[in-house]
Amino acid sequence: MSIFEAVRSALTAIGANALRSALTMLGIIIGVAAVIAMVAIGSGARERVTSQIKSLGANLAIIQSGNVTQGGARLGAGASSTLTDEDAGAIIKEVEDVVAAAPVIFTRAQAVYAGTNWSTQITATDLDFFAAREWDVAEGRLFEPEELRKGEIVAIIGQTVAKNLFGEQNPLDQQFRIRNVPFKVIGVMAPKGQSALGQDQDDVIFVPLDTGRRRIIGRNYARDRSVQTIMVKFASEGAIAPGIEQTGALLRQRHRLMADQDDDFIVRNLTEIANTATQAATTLSWLLAAVAGVSLLVGGIGIMNIMLVSVTERTREIGLRLAVGARQRDVLAQFLIEATTLATIGGAVGIALGVGSALTIANIAGWPSVVSIETILIAVGVSGMIGVFFGFYPARQAARLDPIEALRRE
Repeated sequence: MSIFEAVRSALTAIGANALRSALTMLGIIIGVAAVIAMVAIGSGARERVTSQIKSLGANLAIIQSGNVTQGGARLGAGASSTLTDEDAGAIIKEVEDVVAAAPVIFTRAQAVYAGTNWSTQITATDLDFFAAREWDVAEGRLFEPEELRKGEIVAIIGQTVAKNLFGEQNPLDQQFRIRNVPFKVIGVMAPKGQSALGQDQDDVIFVPLDTGRRRIIGRNYARDRSVQTIMVKFASEGAIAPGIEQTGALLRQRHRLMADQDDDFIVRNLTEIANTATQAATTLSWLLAAVAGVSLLVGGIGIMNIMLVSVTERTREIGLRLAVGARQRDVLAQFLIEATTLATIGGAVGIALGVGSALTIANIAGWPSVVSIETILIAVGVSGMIGVFFGFYPARQAARLDPIEALRRE
């Protein structure tokens, strides 16, 4: 019997018991659909987490003020500013492979323009911040070095601020107020989207570092040139670990910390956090796929069961085939192809259902899903292998029937 005839015979046998065949394929359909949908959603989640963390900037470390002790009381991380913009300057000069070191101060304030106002984050920093974050302007320009040196009253705004404060009006060269200080808009940043923590990164106003300290935040920062954070960008991912070690030693030296004293700063490696988050999302994706794969196992057992029933029902047919000259391998191939065809059809339906489910979930829940060709090809291959694996035993039983005994059986 040729392959074509074997497939035609398999389709005829499947069509003769359409309802039973459909119920048999149900396990494969559900299993393949669940695997594709779960892998697609898991891959989408992994890409979303990765893109959100990378939006902060590649090869980035963040240094924040750490624990300080006053009067014997430990005030906790960030309770007092132990970092200065001079620390940032020393880092970029003395630590190897540092591309940018941006001193930053954050606060929240109300921005007012004409009859409109908007509460937003004010970020006082210098040009290194935009290099560290890999963030460009969409309109206008960044700060000039002279504006930073003199502490000019100029501002660069994010897309969310531009929309909510100025509406459809072009914000460039417009003046607005922050705490009664008039600022001139010189640029609008390109959109960044949400951070990994769900924060709108475009809801921000950038001002020169000294301007923010003196005009918005207050004298406590301006007096000692304190900053809340220093963002350090390294040339490559491999330079981050040794660079952080050098940075820690440099800051301890600059802050005159004794050997028995704790660091008064905290260093966070964002690349390490990104890798951990990506690994967690990948593990979750494979866990979901493994759980969904149980349905494939159940579907395979269903195929074995129905093929054993088919062998029993068609014993006389098998005996007749063997009696007229069919070889054992011909009967084995016939039933094996029938089981594989059953599994492959179920896999094809499952693929369509899985892709549709993934896209539907993405549209309804707003959760990204990534359906890859590799996943679909693997699903097709796995469904076919299930047909071969679980169909082999029934096919072998059919091939080993004695023709005389088979023809005698009612």
